[in-house]
Amino acid sequence: MDWNRVEGNWKQLKGKVKEQWGKLTDDDLDVIAGKRDQLEGKIQERYGIAKDQVRSDVDAWYGRQQWH
Repeated sequence: MDWNRVEGNWKQLKGKVKEQWGKLTDDDLDVIAGKRDQLEGKIQERYGIAKDQVRSDVDAWYGRQQWH
């Protein structure tokens, strides 16, 4: 999985991330800046989900994105 796509397109993907994880704030998204570990940490913090579940959820979200 090439997470660099997410980092490189973060400005465009922030909306899709917020659709999936609406409890993340704009400030959270600015801090995350496309970094996967930051994204997973904020999701854990906001939703109280276990680390393994968050990783699985992020993998599933990434797999649903339409990469051109």
